[in-house]
Amino acid sequence: MALLVSAVPPCIVHEDAHLVVVNKPAGINTHSPSPYAGQGIYEWLKCREPRWGELGIIHRLDKVTSGLMVFSKTKLANQFLTEQFTRREVRKSYAFLTAKQSDEKTITVKTALSRAGERYLARPMRAGADLAETAFEYAGRVGDFFSWKARPLTGRTHQIRVHAQSIGIPVLGDGLYGGAPFQRVCLHARELGFSHPETNEELSFHCEPLFFENPAIALRELLIEPGLTNVYRLIHGASDGVGGLYVEKWGEYSLSQSESEPTDSQKKTIEQVRAPTRLTGIYHKVLNRQVRKASVEQSAPRSIWGKEASEVFHVLENGVKYEISFRQGYSVGLFLDQRENRRRLLQNYVAPEFKVFTEGANEVLNTFAYTCGFSVCAALAGARTTSLDLSKKYLDWGRRNFELNGLDPEQHDFIYGDVFDWTARLDKKGRRYNVILLDPPTFSQAKKGKPFVAEKDYGDLVRLVLPLLKPSGVLFASTNAERVSPEDFLDTIQASIGSAKRRIESMHYVPQAFDFPISKEEPAYLKTVWLRVK
Repeated sequence: MALLVSAVPPCIVHEDAHLVVVNKPAGINTHSPSPYAGQGIYEWLKCREPRWGELGIIHRLDKVTSGLMVFSKTKLANQFLTEQFTRREVRKSYAFLTAKQSDEKTITVKTALSRAGERYLARPMRAGADLAETAFEYAGRVGDFFSWKARPLTGRTHQIRVHAQSIGIPVLGDGLYGGAPFQRVCLHARELGFSHPETNEELSFHCEPLFFENPAIALRELLIEPGLTNVYRLIHGASDGVGGLYVEKWGEYSLSQSESEPTDSQKKTIEQVRAPTRLTGIYHKVLNRQVRKASVEQSAPRSIWGKEASEVFHVLENGVKYEISFRQGYSVGLFLDQRENRRRLLQNYVAPEFKVFTEGANEVLNTFAYTCGFSVCAALAGARTTSLDLSKKYLDWGRRNFELNGLDPEQHDFIYGDVFDWTARLDKKGRRYNVILLDPPTFSQAKKGKPFVAEKDYGDLVRLVLPLLKPSGVLFASTNAERVSPEDFLDTIQASIGSAKRRIESMHYVPQAFDFPISKEEPAYLKTVWLRVK
C-alpha cells in the first residue's frame, strides 16, 4: 500500500523534516478537550502517520476558527518556533467578515482580557494584567458583508473575537460575541510567516478562507484524500446543524437517513450537498427501530433523485475497494464510522509506539466480520485472516471484497457460525492469533444459545476470546451501544482482562472520526479501543 503511505490529506500546506503547516478547517479543535471527546487535529495527525508521531503543539486556533497552523516534528523545531512566538516574531494575519459597518478604516485595540464563563471580556489595562493587542484594517465589501484584516500582536484566547466586538464589528456567525447569524464563524488565519528552525530561511504561507462553503463539507474535503476515499459521512445530524438528518457520500451517490420522510428543511440540506460533492444520484432511508421485523424492500434505501445505482457498485476507502449495494436491506456493505480503524490495520499504526502487527507471520481473527472490511485491510497489510460471522451472505460478500483488492480468499479462512460457539472450537484446535477484532452488534441472536446484548455481555465476550490471543497480542474492542459510557466500556474490558490473569501492556482509546463529530446535541455513540495484552 505504498500509495496510501505517500498520500497526504488536502489540509497539509507544507511539510519538511522539521515541521508541518496545516490549514485547519472550522469545526475541529486544535487538540482534544478531553480523552473521550472527538480528536483534535493534533491527535488526528499524530495517530495517522508514524512520521507525525512526535508532533508538538506550538500555538492554537479556536474550534470555530479555520486557517494556518504550524506543528513541530523535532525538538529543534519545537524550541525554535516556540521562541519565535514568545518573542512575537511570527507574522500572523487573519481575515474575517462582519455584518456591521464602521467609519474607521484602521483601528488598534489594547486591553486586558478577563474570563466570564465561556466568554472573555475586554477590560482597561491595569497593573499586572497581560496586554492583548490587535491591529485591524478594513479590506472592503464582500457581498452584503464587510471584510477586515486582523493582526494579533499578542496571543490571548479569543483575542480577535473579543476585540472585534469591542469596536462594534463582531465577527459574522460568532453568536458568543454578538455576531450576526451565519453558517459558521467567519474568522480565518490567512497568513503565517516565521523563520525555519534549521536554515533560518524566512517562510511565508497564505491560504484564503472558505466562508461561503458549507462548513461540514469543507471540513471533510480538507481532511479526506479525494483520490483514495470517496465514502464518508457528509452531515452528522445536530453536530452539523441539521438535527435528525444524516447524509453519507457513497461514490457518486448520497444516502440520507432520518426517522421519517425528510422535511422540507432536510430536503434543502440534501439538495445543497449535491453540487459540491458531484453526485449523480440521491437515496434516502427511513431509520427503523424495528428493522429485524421489516422486509428487505421495506428497509432498503430508495432513490429520490437522479441516476439509480446498479445492483452492486464499488467504492474506495483509504485506497481499498469495497462492494456496495443499496438493494440488500438496511445495511449497504460497509460501516463508515470504522474507516479510521480499518486504516490503522492497513498502515500497521495505531498511535505513536503502538503498531498492530509484529515482524513475521501474523494471524488475525475478525469476529462478527460482516462483509470482512477489517479482514481485507489486515490481509493487505500482510496478515492471514479468519473471518467469523453468522451470515453466509455477508461472508460471500467478504470474499468478493478480497477478490476486488487482488487478494486470494482461498488463502484465508471464512467461518459461518456463532462467535460464542466457534471460539471454543478454535481453542480446542489450538488456534492462536496475534490480533483479535471485536466489533459486535448491540444485539445478536444465533439459532441456538442465548442472545448477545452488548450492554451486559461485552465482558463475557472479552473473556471468551482471550485464550485465543497470543501473549502481547492486540485486542481491538468496539461498541456502538449508546447507553454505555466510554468509562464503563473501558472498565468492563479491563476487568475482564484482569479476571483472565492477563495484563494490559498498552492501550489507545479512539473516539468517533471527524466526519461523525461529537457535540452536546449529538453525543458520541461509538467507543473503540486498541489494547496490547500480555
